[in-house]
Amino acid sequence: MKFGKWLKRQIEQSLPAWREHFLRYKELKGIVSSAAPPSPAEFVALLEADIDKINAFFIEQEEEFIIRHRELQEAIRRAVEREAAAEVAAIRREMVNFHGEMVLLLNYSSVNYIGLAKILKKYDKRTGAALRLAVVETAVLGQPFFTAEAVSLMVKECEAMMMFPAAAAAASASAGPGEAMAAAAAEQRVFRDTVAALLAMEDVRSGSSTRGRHSLPPLTLPDSDWLRSFQPPSPIPIQTQ
Repeated sequence: MKFGKWLKRQIEQSLPAWREHFLRYKELKGIVSSAAPPSPAEFVALLEADIDKINAFFIEQEEEFIIRHRELQEAIRRAVEREAAAEVAAIRREMVNFHGEMVLLLNYSSVNYIGLAKILKKYDKRTGAALRLAVVETAVLGQPFFTAEAVSLMVKECEAMMMFPAAAAAASASAGPGEAMAAAAAEQRVFRDTVAALLAMEDVRSGSSTRGRHSLPPLTLPDSDWLRSFQPPSPIPIQTQ
């Protein structure tokens, strides 16, 4: 699958409020392919505007997630202390959704980074310039959206937080059959969306057999074979050219 089509699909599968915050890949590709592409300085200025937009959005979401993460930690502590089964069940559903949103944000990071790398490669090929490594080095490495350290850590902590089996079992036992089935179906839908995002990240971040300073940082994600057992269709590979 061509990267442009793959990117469009990733954007369509993201949260609606996020869609305008992705890299303007199609627009930038049109600029690169025009009869008179911009000078290197002009093109870098265009990219930096998009990088600033992506980074600002990522930081905003990250800050909101940090607050929600702390609130969930406190809510779990109180619910478990009170042995409030119904409350535990509600928190668990909220945690599944929260985990899914954080995974989508990590996918947002991966998708935008590879889009930047690909549009720079197209510009270099079209003009004979050598911008890609220099721009990544000066404008991307070290940016919060590239490293994604805090969100990656919260994803793992959230997964650990969801493993409070005694409380979860008590909650399931107290729920009626209809309520339990509805909750399970909702969680499964969110989980499958999360799995799709995780596999997309894995495909993007493991695309090269070698790793270097300009590679996306590795993520500590659940076992790949275990993830793929939950995914109905096989992922469509991204065309690298």
